[in-house]
Amino acid sequence: MVARLLLMTTFGQPATLRERKKLRTRQALVDTAISMFSERGFDTTPLDALLDVVEVSRRTFFRHFRSKEDVALTAVKQLWSAYLDVLDETEKSGALVDVFRDAMLATLDRMDQDWYRRFPATLRLIEQSPSLNGHSLQHCAEIQAEVALRLGGPHRLELRLLIEFFVATWRCALDEWLPACAPGELPECVRRAFAAMDDSMRLEA
Repeated sequence: MVARLLLMTTFGQPATLRERKKLRTRQALVDTAISMFSERGFDTTPLDALLDVVEVSRRTFFRHFRSKEDVALTAVKQLWSAYLDVLDETEKSGALVDVFRDAMLATLDRMDQDWYRRFPATLRLIEQSPSLNGHSLQHCAEIQAEVALRLGGPHRLELRLLIEFFVATWRCALDEWLPACAPGELPECVRRAFAAMDDSMRLEA
């Protein structure tokens, strides 16, 4: 349900009144969390402080999120949830690295302005918090394993290496995108990073 609500926001699909109320609560938690964590620090801001500001109970919070880390990483998880959906929809032909790149570009095209506003702040929070960075790395590992599984080769060395290269290239694209973070520039950063991948493999000492 959570993933479906996120995709409704991104793609503009209709939702019931109940779902719209849930979505408003979820968005309030996410927006307030990013704002508070950015201002006060993730590790030094207790969950109860967030709940007090949004005026929701712990029970309500845990209907939407598993933890404080989960709400802080919403933009990251939204991106990769959409990426897996796009990958499932994509015809697998030609070089797989091109499939990975094109799926990421299609995913970024689906992200809305709210996501592009929250995502850079989320990346900065991850950099500043060791615990949040650990959760982000764990989520990344889970996504990598899921991609390998969906492509039928979770134990295939070549595929695992290619997925590692894809993730590293994505991170390099993010490094280029930060700190300006102009929404329209991220896809071009992705294209440049992937174009440089082949040349980087041939660098000489």
